[in-house]
Amino acid sequence: MRIDAHQHFWDPARYSYPWMAGEAMDPVRRAFTPDDLRGVLQDAAIDGTVLVQTLSSLAETREFLQLADFVAGVVGWVDLTSSTVGDDLDVLLDEPGRLVGIRHQVHDEPDPDWLGRDDVRRGLAVVQSRGLTYDLLVRPRELPAAIDVVRAFPELQFVLDHIAKPRIADGSDPAWTGLMPALAAAPNVAVKLSGMVTETDWTKWTADDLRPFVERVVEWFGPDRLLFGSDWPVCLLAGSYDEVRNGLDTALPAMGPAERGLLYGGNAQRVYRLESSPAAG
Repeated sequence: MRIDAHQHFWDPARYSYPWMAGEAMDPVRRAFTPDDLRGVLQDAAIDGTVLVQTLSSLAETREFLQLADFVAGVVGWVDLTSSTVGDDLDVLLDEPGRLVGIRHQVHDEPDPDWLGRDDVRRGLAVVQSRGLTYDLLVRPRELPAAIDVVRAFPELQFVLDHIAKPRIADGSDPAWTGLMPALAAAPNVAVKLSGMVTETDWTKWTADDLRPFVERVVEWFGPDRLLFGSDWPVCLLAGSYDEVRNGLDTALPAMGPAERGLLYGGNAQRVYRLESSPAAG
């Protein structure tokens, strides 16, 4: 299977999205549904996706789990700090869809050490006990806490979203470059080559802007821990689905067919424990 390991749906008419503020977000401030993505995936020969939460909302996660079609798994949300986190996860796991992981918008927390809080770590222990992954949504500011937490939970599978959002538009990010090797050294961390085009100049980026960051990530993590993710429809702020995928293809160092197969599906199937075909029913 060819898997897009990171995409979203949303509907501003039904929910409020705090991160969608400002005129810059106008192009994506509308509903995006499976009908909008289905043909795009078919054209790109993508068999299934991992649908990722956009809100700190159990209701959104439950709705995502009702979707079948090409959605092979859902990375949802629970309040890790809640005393009912185990019960909340069990309810979600009883839904008809396939809950494969949990995520929280850590980079929006005022405390850069949010991942180090005792209540958060108790919640992560419950996530691990349910056999789920945990997606790390962090920027370089939160990387020290992320490094500590992946070391504290060596049996929990972590997935780093958007290569930790370095300042690609600046051409370099010393904090990111200095911290990422320590995170990559933890064998329980995989990384999504996703969300990069929106860290560039949206109007004039090229694969050359991505290349130095992509090459470092490939070097640090190796072919067995890389996942392709489009970050659709967020990516539409800077480029179409094909432009994002082609930009990554051009920025990648030389890879053989087996390594590309891992990047474009095999690793996502293993890391998220996806079924051999997208969810149904």
